[in-house]
Amino acid sequence: MSLIPQVVIAGAGPGDPDQLTIAVIKALAAAEVVLHDRLVPAEILALATPQAQVIETGKEGFGPAMAQEEISALMVALAREGKRVLRLKAGDPGVFGRLDEEIEALEAAGIGYRILPGITAATAAVARIGQSFTRRGRNTAALLLSAHDTRGFAEADWRALARPGAVAAIYMGKRAARFVQGRLMMHGAAPETDVTVLENVSRGSERVIGTTLAELPATVADLAGPAVILLGLAPRAARPALAQRAPAPALSAPHRSAAPVTAAPLTAEIREGRA
Repeated sequence: MSLIPQVVIAGAGPGDPDQLTIAVIKALAAAEVVLHDRLVPAEILALATPQAQVIETGKEGFGPAMAQEEISALMVALAREGKRVLRLKAGDPGVFGRLDEEIEALEAAGIGYRILPGITAATAAVARIGQSFTRRGRNTAALLLSAHDTRGFAEADWRALARPGAVAAIYMGKRAARFVQGRLMMHGAAPETDVTVLENVSRGSERVIGTTLAELPATVADLAGPAVILLGLAPRAARPALAQRAPAPALSAPHRSAAPVTAAPLTAEIREGRA
């Protein structure tokens, strides 16, 4: 027997409200309770009705958080009360979002659900630098890695990632930058391999930093916000400057007509090497 959907599990994207899907906007407007990750910004939460109960669940890489079991139990309890519950996750719920655990809790309780995808940080980041994850003649596959899963991260195929043309996106990778550099160079990756780091991708405080594998640990050392690391890709307009080790000109995103929330213009920042 099919279950009647009661809980909506949705992706809020990387942070720019303009990148929300229409389905997620509708879910926000319909929700009586919104359980959201810490990284979902206030501009997106403001799309819920004033009557909606908005509850932060904390989820942030290596930061304070409500235990997953508590989140699942709260979701179930609210749904059993007959509330229209929206579980709102940063990015896409199916990419490093512990989606399966929440689905299993709902199924065990006999509660239906819908899943609404969102733009994950990696695809938003690649778009912001004018590149693509796959390119004919360069790579036919791209890898998404989470440094938060330390065991799985350590067991990744670093030999394959070290090959010329390999492309990968690393989530929550700031603390693991030295490890990434060491593993890749141990397997033969060139120190000058292109790397781009995007902090707070799509948000007003966004930073885009083109660098190299040799400089990766120094590049992320002073970043405070969430960042995604793109291995094997450089900001398109910054490639000549990267090769010459000179600052690249600023890039400006096209001006958008009046909108309630706007993201910062894209800025490519090329750092000189550090000792």
